[in-house]
Amino acid sequence: MQARIYRPARNAMTSGMAKTRKWVLEFAPASAREVDPLMGWTSSTDTQAQVKLRFDSKEAAVEYAEDHGIDAVVVEPKVRKANIRAGGYGENFATSRRGPWTH
Repeated sequence: MQARIYRPARNAMTSGMAKTRKWVLEFAPASAREVDPLMGWTSSTDTQAQVKLRFDSKEAAVEYAEDHGIDAVVVEPKVRKANIRAGGYGENFATSRRGPWTH
């Protein structure tokens, strides 16, 4: 069984960081998906593709994979640089602004 261990990225539709703190162990698909000729739904006989295990740390996920004989690849997350302006949001409404504030 092959798997990958990663930390999920934040949702692009929100500014929050929910569900991005934990590490995920996700199995690679063992078989291709098939299209049902009657209904058109996609299906697979691989039940491991549905399993996602969450861990508090990368070390815990790697240890679990080693203990259970899972060949896992660790994907390191790309660290995002903080977008902090010097004056912050309140600077938009400061009376000492040099130019007009527009959208």
